[in-house]
Amino acid sequence: MKKVFSLFLGLTLLSFLAACGGGGGKNEPKARAQAPEQARAAAPGAYETITVTDGGTIKGQVTFAGAIPQKQKLEVTKDVNVCGKITHYKEDLVVSQNHGLANVVVHITNISKGKGLDALGESFVLNQHNCAFEPHVLLVAAGAECTILNSDGILHNIHTYSQKNPPINLAQPGFRKKMVQTFDEPEIFRIACDVHNWMGGYIAVAGNPYYAVTDANGNFELTDVPAGTYTLEYWQETLGTKTAEVTVPAGGVVEANMEFVPGSASKDEADQLASNN
Repeated sequence: MKKVFSLFLGLTLLSFLAACGGGGGKNEPKARAQAPEQARAAAPGAYETITVTDGGTIKGQVTFAGAIPQKQKLEVTKDVNVCGKITHYKEDLVVSQNHGLANVVVHITNISKGKGLDALGESFVLNQHNCAFEPHVLLVAAGAECTILNSDGILHNIHTYSQKNPPINLAQPGFRKKMVQTFDEPEIFRIACDVHNWMGGYIAVAGNPYYAVTDANGNFELTDVPAGTYTLEYWQETLGTKTAEVTVPAGGVVEANMEFVPGSASKDEADQLASNN
């Protein structure tokens, strides 16, 4: 009887070890998934970081050809004691007195190597402050941590309408001051707060370090660009995209100004832009 019991106990123990991955063979743990940086480095045609010598500079101003639009006030309908501390205006078309167009994403589309992605910065922060997203358009390096702050002490939520990155729709109560997310795939997508329907903005995920967002006067600058000929893309949330070819001389500076006109987006592009706003 003792022999039978010992045999039964031994078989049971072996079965348990096999189920838990003990021993060799088929149940050995699989290799860990690659980190985003490793995956990009291993992918064919991935961006390559090099030491740039005699890099050039692309700079310019993005302007709006139409009449300077009047500010459009947004109605605050909830949490007025917090959200009503400031007057809210639409930010989808911000034009300065010299017709400079703010919040335009400018980037090189066809560059395969250059300075490191860390040149974009070490900190990427989206702040929900006074019931508005600050900044309106946030530039984030692909694979880097993006910190999402709630500075208002009330309920917000972060809702992303991304297509290449997994969408996010997370509540952020007042006591949850900070969340951290990563976005691995380059794209520009809309963000919203479903609690406060006037809140809106965009995140631009950069797959190379040659990205910029125009300032209040429509100015931008891309530095340490290897000499060569490239395609620049200019994206604006209501006017669509434009492209231009630029040739960067070694150690030199090239101007790449761009002008948007009202209604410059194609019908398909306009429909897509309308659905994003």
